[in-house]
Amino acid sequence: MAAVQVASSLPCGQPREAPRELSPERDEGFRRLSARLRALQPDDSTVSRMEIHLLFDQLISENYGEGGGVAPEDVGALLVRACQLVPLNQNHLVSKVSQLIHHLLNRLQIVVDEQNLDFLLTYTIAAIQQCSSWTHMEILQALAALVYCNGSKCQKYLPDLLGKSGLLMKLSDSTHSDPEVRRAAVHCMANLCLSVPGQPYLEEPYQNICFQAFLTILQSPKSSDMDDITFCMLLQNALKGVQSLLNGGRMRMTQAGHLGALLAVLKKAMFHGLPGLNIEMPSVLYPTPLPQYDGRSPVKPQQPEPSAARPSGSSLQKENKKKRHKVKPKKTQAGEEGEEEEDSSGEAEAAPGLSMGRVNACGEKAWCSSPQGSRRLPVDGDRAAGREQISWPSASSSWKRVSSSESDYSDSEGGMQGKMRSYQAKVRQGALACFLSTIKSIEKKVLYGYWSAFVPDTPELGSPQSVSLMTLTLKDPSPKTRACALQVLSAILEGSKQFLSVAEDTTDHKMAFTPFSVTIASSIRELHRCLLLALVAESSSQTLTQIIKCLANLVSNAPYNRLKLSLLTKVWNHIKPYIRHKDVNVRVSSLTLLGAIVSTHAPLPEVQLLLRQPCSSGLSSSNSATPYLSTPDCWKKVPTGPSLEEASVSSPQAFSEPCWLIRLCISTVVLPKEDSCSGSDAGSALGSTYEPSPMRLEALQVLAHLARGYFSMAQLYLMELGEVICRCMSEANPSIQLHSVKLLEELGTGLIQQYKPDSNTAPEQRVPIYVVVMFWTAMLNGPLPRALQSLEHPTLQASACDALSAILPEAFSSLPNDKQILCITMLLGLNDSKNHLVKAATSRALGVYVLFPCLRQDVIFVADTANAILMSLQDKSLNVRAKAAWSLGNLTDTLIINMDTSDPSFQDEFSGLLLLKMLQSAIQASMDKDKVKSNAVRALGNLLHFLQPCHIERPRFAEIIEESIQTLISTVVNEAAMKVRWNACYAMGNVFKNPALPLGSAPWTSQAYKALTSVVMSCKNFKVRIRSAAALSIPGKRAQYGSLEQFAQIWNALVTALQKSEDTTDFLEFKYCASLRTHICQALLHLLSLASASDLPCILETLELNGDMIQSYILQFLKSGAEGDDPGAVHTPQERDQMVRVALKHICNVQTLAGDTAKRVIVGFLEDILAVHCDRSGGQVAFLGS
Repeated sequence: MAAVQVASSLPCGQPREAPRELSPERDEGFRRLSARLRALQPDDSTVSRMEIHLLFDQLISENYGEGGGVAPEDVGALLVRACQLVPLNQNHLVSKVSQLIHHLLNRLQIVVDEQNLDFLLTYTIAAIQQCSSWTHMEILQALAALVYCNGSKCQKYLPDLLGKSGLLMKLSDSTHSDPEVRRAAVHCMANLCLSVPGQPYLEEPYQNICFQAFLTILQSPKSSDMDDITFCMLLQNALKGVQSLLNGGRMRMTQAGHLGALLAVLKKAMFHGLPGLNIEMPSVLYPTPLPQYDGRSPVKPQQPEPSAARPSGSSLQKENKKKRHKVKPKKTQAGEEGEEEEDSSGEAEAAPGLSMGRVNACGEKAWCSSPQGSRRLPVDGDRAAGREQISWPSASSSWKRVSSSESDYSDSEGGMQGKMRSYQAKVRQGALACFLSTIKSIEKKVLYGYWSAFVPDTPELGSPQSVSLMTLTLKDPSPKTRACALQVLSAILEGSKQFLSVAEDTTDHKMAFTPFSVTIASSIRELHRCLLLALVAESSSQTLTQIIKCLANLVSNAPYNRLKLSLLTKVWNHIKPYIRHKDVNVRVSSLTLLGAIVSTHAPLPEVQLLLRQPCSSGLSSSNSATPYLSTPDCWKKVPTGPSLEEASVSSPQAFSEPCWLIRLCISTVVLPKEDSCSGSDAGSALGSTYEPSPMRLEALQVLAHLARGYFSMAQLYLMELGEVICRCMSEANPSIQLHSVKLLEELGTGLIQQYKPDSNTAPEQRVPIYVVVMFWTAMLNGPLPRALQSLEHPTLQASACDALSAILPEAFSSLPNDKQILCITMLLGLNDSKNHLVKAATSRALGVYVLFPCLRQDVIFVADTANAILMSLQDKSLNVRAKAAWSLGNLTDTLIINMDTSDPSFQDEFSGLLLLKMLQSAIQASMDKDKVKSNAVRALGNLLHFLQPCHIERPRFAEIIEESIQTLISTVVNEAAMKVRWNACYAMGNVFKNPALPLGSAPWTSQAYKALTSVVMSCKNFKVRIRSAAALSIPGKRAQYGSLEQFAQIWNALVTALQKSEDTTDFLEFKYCASLRTHICQALLHLLSLASASDLPCILETLELNGDMIQSYILQFLKSGAEGDDPGAVHTPQERDQMVRVALKHICNVQTLAGDTAKRVIVGFLEDILAVHCDRSGGQVAFLGS
């Protein structure tokens, strides 16, 4: 008797649902039979056995309803009583009670409680040990049902089940005579491995035992005494077991070869039973960047079956010609493709005048035209008429599902062949699901070692295409299997940006070997080719959605800036028609793909050209197999309002053609949907006049991507997009509101980028200030203030705060006064919010506003902002404190900026008490997490720089100043995050800029210099070294460097740092070597320009030891200076030359005793440097010395 698996109705890994309420009649039937059973007493008489037998049959045959059930404790008590009535010497009754256990637990979807489970497990284990072998099948079924989702409660039984001589280990062994029993034993092991969140899991030794058992089964060939269907079920159970172990989260491939062995069997199982393909895999796959050889055994000759084989291109065309006149409309036959039983994967769609099938092994397509409106069939070898015959209903008809009942298979329909294909497809799906779990349980850097085993590469001329996940996508007859393969490929591609970034094929490589970068680039190209072939050949909407999602993942991670052009163009042209597909999920994923294209490595010249294409380009491509394609005139335009017309007069017209993608997204968001693509809009509200929400949300996201990456094009629609934002924010759907606010933030950010000093946008190409003012006025007059006050949607509030912080500063100052007050009042008010998202966004926005030129000199606003930020620094949320610390840093930057103004009123009016509070809060924040600390030390440096003599003289400031400097010193030397130490060195440099502080005479002077010199010599991070060298060159007076010994220590540390400027084990630090030497040379020359007569002997000593080294680096400094945009470094040759001359002049003017050789040697050293430099540069030099 064929066994019915527990997992057939209960997917592995999913706990059973809570039982539904029974109808009174059904409930009464169960209670009546249960009462009769409880009333029986153990009796060995024939009459008693017959009565028990009859009761068991009635309980099994009782109609419990679809998924219905009774109280689990009642079922458990009944099963315990049933087992108590059946002695183990009654084989027939043991078999019957096992069937009852299996049936009730499966039918009622019940997990037995621990107390009853102990008795039932003890009983079933004893039954296997004592009863005849013919009962083992039913007993194992009962055991599998009992341990399902109960593995954590079976710990004490594991030695009996999984030990060296355990029952399941014996019964699952390949030497066992009964294949069905072996399969059932493996099923029990798989259910034992199923993890339940929050409960203990299998101990590691038992995990390894089960894993090895499953692996052995997957590696073993089919034995001669096992039929094909049983073998498929055995493989399914082993795969589910491995998947459960991986999903438990504790299974680690620790032993050598475990991962490679698992991937090898998974790859083999992925192609199990695939028509026309039979591969032989090695026992272990090894990580390698090169394609591996797949040894394929010759395909055995098969009887021509309607769907078992795929003809190649030429034979396919001949077959099509023969069969074309026989094609007739025919209803779908249940069981024709068993795989279609699990979902609506039998669904197929075709273009109105086009019919197509799967793609053959070489990627060729066979097309069969049919009269417009007539019914048609796929005629490709992959979808031969005998396997999958589909009648095409009218557009308004719903698609029918193929029946999932095994009883639908009949001999007249080739039922056994269909059933076999179904089970083989389930094995492939199980292998892919297991592979997906494997991907999630290992690190990506480990996974990519096996890239070539699963991802296709362009085959060499004359070589066959290696089998890969794309083989399944292009050739598998089951839509669900194709979708599973695409899900696995998507999981591999997700997060692969760093791995794929090495790809490069912009130039033709003519070498004796193929570089790894070219190999990866070739693989990326092949993925594009295969996915696009699959796109045009696919008829199942669900699989089509997965193809497009996979393409989106590929586009998001591929380095198109390093690849030859045309890849994105092909994807773009193929996907455009699918935006009008009947299925809403296909439309949504198509927009997602377009969003990925416009966001990857933006801006790309290739994408800029694509965006400029005419609106109708590619919308009615004749060689595209896109279903339900509407005509080009469906691309409507939103009526242009007066504000747009007025604004467009002065807007830069960079592109003559309107951007069809922006037009499409705007029409998708705000225009009523069309009838032609609303037939299967799942998820749209009943009676809704708009496109379904997922479509509109995706369209808003695409607009945001365009605004971020291609603002020069989006700016042409600025006012129109503003109207779209206002309309969306006025809707009731919070998701629509949120995405429209995100779009507003991106537009605001794009405007700010245009007006930055380093912007590449020409002034005449910028959006005029008055248009920006008009835009933001419309936003503030619209629903934006209401979104800021939306207490029931804090995420919307937070996003609205972010959008409000994206106002162009130049435009903010031109806003009406009431709008400026509105923005400030809103932000200061929201800073008291109880929601940490809102509070964090508000703190950040205030940190932006405090830098606005029109606000930063407003003492009242700066003070109010400071108080708000100080309050946020005390928040429990780390994110709020991090944002507040960043804003505090910005606020203190404002204080420094105001110091440079000619009007001293700001410094005079700013509260000293508030300064004290800010110093105290910054010190406290410097003890926080690194995210807070990095900006807190920046603020400390600025505050100590801002302090005026009137502050420093106050006694209560003395202690806080000392504590602040000690905090900075400890941060510089501590092994904190490099960003924190960099900011601490920067802050220390700011402290040195305040002439009112007693630098040089204060006790903390030596500690500060010691910390900086230690960092400049030995810190692993060169950027931190650079910042400490820059800080050491800031004091402007010799007295600020302290004693003679202190000056000598600093000088010697800088010389040592110059010697070590190339000593690093981190390759990434080498690019900062030149900048470090530049800053050290600047610091040395600065010290020379301040040195006193008593300092010269120390300088002379180092020149005698390292003069040649110092000279060579200073000459290099004079020649090239700093590399890159390095703030604080001297860039012009004249400035660098002048530094040496200033130092030379100062040394010449130093008064020394007669006969002092130190001055003469140092002057000669500097003169030699100038002479060599001028000689090399062809100039002349006039020495200042003797």
